[in-house]
Amino acid sequence: MDASKNQTDPRIIRTRHLIKEAFVDLLKEMDIEKMTVSKIAARATISRVTFYLHYRDIPDMLEKMADDMIEDIQQILYSQGEKEYSSNADWLMLTSLLEHFAEHASFYKVTLGSRKTPIFMERLSNELTKMITERIKEKGTAKIGNGNEEIQTDIAMWYGSSALIGTIIAWLRNDLPYTPHFLAKQFYLLAHKLEIDNLLN
Repeated sequence: MDASKNQTDPRIIRTRHLIKEAFVDLLKEMDIEKMTVSKIAARATISRVTFYLHYRDIPDMLEKMADDMIEDIQQILYSQGEKEYSSNADWLMLTSLLEHFAEHASFYKVTLGSRKTPIFMERLSNELTKMITERIKEKGTAKIGNGNEEIQTDIAMWYGSSALIGTIIAWLRNDLPYTPHFLAKQFYLLAHKLEIDNLLN
């Protein structure tokens, strides 16, 4: 079957959406090891044959769902294209990213908020780490104190990605108590304050 048709055919999109929703519902109830194609198909109100038209098995389903997740996130992270770096662009990008998480909160809360499906956390961590690494390189080497000491790029990368991912997961686990816009602004203000404090100390 033509790949481009798979991406645009409304029937395929609808069926995969049903499978995804069924998977999320079942993951709230049981460990991934106890999940079967029959259970997913029954919850999605489709046949096992229909499931196999889309995925070879459950591991293949997880791989493809993770691929779709990263594709969505990449569209947000790199929507600025080759535009020049700016902190305002970063803030807008973070707001869009958080809006995406909020829109699909049920999926992300169950896949990122638990250890049942590490593939999603690993893929997200890799993608955000790559993005933060690129931002650090664009901004140049970070300085602290009187400017004579440099922060190692890899340490800044670990710190930045861990802070961002940890904040997103805590936000999801607490049922999104803040709007994406407010949380993005808070994260930006916190990061900016840390930079200023480092320069003053």
